[in-house]
Amino acid sequence: MQLFIDTADVQEIREAAELGLLDGVTTNPTLVAATGRPMRECLTEICSIVPGPVSGEVLATTYDEMLAEARELATIAPNIVVKIPLIRDGLRVVKVLTGEGIKTNVTLCFSPLQAVLAAKAGATYISPFVGRLDDVGHEGMDVVHQIIEIYGNYGYDTKVLVASVRSPLHVLTAMQMGADVATIPFKVIGQLIKHPLTDVGLARFIADAAKIPSKG
Repeated sequence: MQLFIDTADVQEIREAAELGLLDGVTTNPTLVAATGRPMRECLTEICSIVPGPVSGEVLATTYDEMLAEARELATIAPNIVVKIPLIRDGLRVVKVLTGEGIKTNVTLCFSPLQAVLAAKAGATYISPFVGRLDDVGHEGMDVVHQIIEIYGNYGYDTKVLVASVRSPLHVLTAMQMGADVATIPFKVIGQLIKHPLTDVGLARFIADAAKIPSKG
């Protein structure tokens, strides 16, 4: 499974890339706004750091405006993936962009039926938001499982990108289910690395190493 980082913070992206585990980046308007930078400037720098897919989201919500904005975003770099909201006009835009060879990430997916529509429109990625489903009393990972099963039944090429990840358990479950990608906040990447027994074991090794004679 590929691991993306869900952020627009260039420093976080550089640190994750240095770990050697970063396959791509997802952003959204909220994350870009937090940087205080213009969208295009932010995405251009991210694309220069990460050779893998970088998702940038349209801000418009009508067909003509979304299509124009998506085409503009696609000119930023070859690895740009355009995020399109899962709305009626969004599906129309995805179909056109797919025909033009522009990769898309259909975002704000909350049901397997929505995911099927995105796949039929030709989406490159579908992003079920598991954390937000959990927040309203649903089991977000159950939706991911349903999407993976349905895609497998009918041979859809759309990749399942698990989004709104809140914990390492979301990541582990996504891997067990066979999701294609999980996009993870920087904080959760750190949680994947840490384990209390690793810390205890390292402290013990260091303490014991101090007892090793310096000369034979």
